[in-house]
Amino acid sequence: MAININKDAVYRAAKPKEKDYPISDGGGLTMLVTKSGVKRWVFIYRFKGKQNRFGFGVYPDTSLDVARRKAEEIRAQISKGIDPSEVRKTEKQTIQQDQQNTDRIKAGLPVLGSFTDVAQQWLKSLEHLTKPQTHIKKTSRIERLVFPSIGDILINEVKSSEILALLKPLIDKSQLETAHRVHSEISSIFDYGIVHNRCIYNPAQPVAKQIPAQKVKHRAAIIDPKLVGQLLRDIQNYQGTFVVQMAFRISPLLFQRPSEIRTMLWSDIDLIAKEWRPYVSKTDFHRIVPLSKQAIEIIEAVKPLTGNQQYVFPSSRGDGRPMSDNTIRTALKSLGYDSDVMTAHGFRTTASTLLNEQGWSADAIERQLAHAPRDAVRAAYNRAQYLDERRRMIQSWADYLDSLRAGATVLPFKSKTG
Repeated sequence: MAININKDAVYRAAKPKEKDYPISDGGGLTMLVTKSGVKRWVFIYRFKGKQNRFGFGVYPDTSLDVARRKAEEIRAQISKGIDPSEVRKTEKQTIQQDQQNTDRIKAGLPVLGSFTDVAQQWLKSLEHLTKPQTHIKKTSRIERLVFPSIGDILINEVKSSEILALLKPLIDKSQLETAHRVHSEISSIFDYGIVHNRCIYNPAQPVAKQIPAQKVKHRAAIIDPKLVGQLLRDIQNYQGTFVVQMAFRISPLLFQRPSEIRTMLWSDIDLIAKEWRPYVSKTDFHRIVPLSKQAIEIIEAVKPLTGNQQYVFPSSRGDGRPMSDNTIRTALKSLGYDSDVMTAHGFRTTASTLLNEQGWSADAIERQLAHAPRDAVRAAYNRAQYLDERRRMIQSWADYLDSLRAGATVLPFKSKTG
């Protein structure tokens, strides 16, 4: 294959004609002389059976020597099975992306293709599927615990060792629940990246086995009836503020989640129907909680003080917020009940254990504990299921607690569900 056929004088002397015409320099390098007199260097080649053209610039700005050097580079690429047009396309995209990234950095945005960029896209895709509060927590967790370590790295360059390194501080502090949650979210981001052609491998997968299994934590609870009686007497004698006293006393009667009791809304209370109808985000439905006469007495006692506010048990700071989630825990501790003996959540365990021993329907107890199915249709049906039995059970439970507090010997009994 002949190359470098002509001298520079040939190209310098070329004149325009009625039509564009080529002057071959051999080996694919050609000068295209246009009818307007512009002289362009093009490289004409075939790749995988298809003819392509590759422009080198305009003569004489691009000299013959420069055009021949570029032509030699192209021939070398073709001999290696590389399409020079694709190389140029990639180079152009790289230049464009570099400029975009420069502009994005100036605007405070993440680099395209970085872990942060893909993670933000993933979070955006979940926004309509998760509750706002949950989405905010997820976003905050990733921003605090993940982005500082691997956020600026291109997602297809993140290594398994780098993921383990960012999880190591959590593991060392025995924050295993958080470590597993963060790992799961990182893994989901890589799965999203794979589907959207941002990466081809999920480096978070082999890291899973490096995180110790989380030990199940059982919240402490008193289940001996005699000790329950003493606890109730201690609660009765608690000397905190009136609002806290009432919240403390109603906790064993309702045995709902502490977070639900402290955020109880007056708008959810129906004193005539003797019902509390809270919306529970954990199970995503409104449910009916029957109220015993003892619970009604407590609510009526606190109403003159907080009835004009949003929450039944508001914060003592008067800032419109509910009572702190540490309040009952602190109250228990002030009475000598450390967290390894009794917890605010433990009232649920106490009620569940003793009611089961008394023979009440397990299904009724589960409904009262709000352990309802996640399925929306079943949840809507189950919120009123076993309601009559639960009314009897909740009143019987309150009477039973009164007896224990009074120091009576109360034997377990079988409930009458008929």
